[in-house]
Amino acid sequence: PCHPKSNVMFLKTHKTASSTILNIMFRFAERHNLTVALPANELFHLGYPETFKASFVEEFQSIGQNYNIMCNHLRFNPSEVRKVMAANTFYFSIVRNPIHLLESSYVYYKDYVPAFRISKDVNEYLASPMKYYLPVDHEQNIYARNIMWFDFGYNNNAEDKEKYIQRVLREIEQNFHLILITDYFDESMILLKHTLCWDLDDVVYFKLNSRSQDTVQTLTPESKERIKTWCSLDWELYLHFNQSFWRRLEETIGLEELEKEVNQLRVRQKELMETCLSDQEAVGKDHINNKALLPFQAGAANILGYNLKEGLDNRTLRTCQKMVMPELQYMSYLYAVQHPHKKRKPL
Repeated sequence: PCHPKSNVMFLKTHKTASSTILNIMFRFAERHNLTVALPANELFHLGYPETFKASFVEEFQSIGQNYNIMCNHLRFNPSEVRKVMAANTFYFSIVRNPIHLLESSYVYYKDYVPAFRISKDVNEYLASPMKYYLPVDHEQNIYARNIMWFDFGYNNNAEDKEKYIQRVLREIEQNFHLILITDYFDESMILLKHTLCWDLDDVVYFKLNSRSQDTVQTLTPESKERIKTWCSLDWELYLHFNQSFWRRLEETIGLEELEKEVNQLRVRQKELMETCLSDQEAVGKDHINNKALLPFQAGAANILGYNLKEGLDNRTLRTCQKMVMPELQYMSYLYAVQHPHKKRKPL
């Protein structure tokens, strides 16, 4: 029999369904009364895009290495993370096909990233990225090229030399026990459940921070090919870990068992949606009745949220609320619980 792992570090990468995983981590932490390494003071992330330092964690000086869960956005820095997390911590992250990732990033950060702001749409940007991606805007343009490479702590503008790429991939494999794949999210959750020795209800989820279909821009076949070159470091990262992901699944679970468990996860998810949600699905920002459950809205994206059913009993209501709670609200809530003497985070 295996024992559930409760010391877990999740590197939250951008535009990879990582907000949904953050919700899974927060719920697990609450259920088992674990301590989460939360951003200090009024911060909403652990110093991002600065390289992570232990001092970015609230009360690190007094709590030391006694945190169980770390999952807010940070730029990975193994030596500093190890100052915060116990020696037996399980490290995992998630990567996504850069073709879908870049389009998502474009819409979400349209108003914020100079390279995106001055181009008309994603296809125009990709037709000649260097026209828009100016060195002077380097810091704000991180979302416009090789963002996953950057999140893992590396230079997103590095030359894609084979030797360098192989060295970085080896380092990531040494630092992380598991890398999941956004494009196979349910399969990823089953692999995570097995690897952490968690229960099905620990990994069941409602999709969070997703956007409405009408804000998705259609990439031309040429644009898709250009992303592989423009974000070549991310492309290599994705190809490498997509391969190891499927290898791991076959070795640990087997594809037949996997299919069975993915179905169980989807059945359980459907049950919870029928129990919790009045609309049975996510709705656009203008249709969310309880503004306390409105997710943060960014760029040209319409970030979806949920409406809960009326008249739920207290216990069910608590479960449902936590499953639909957007990440900023959930973090603010956990912060108030863990640090009752500190000023609340401004939402």
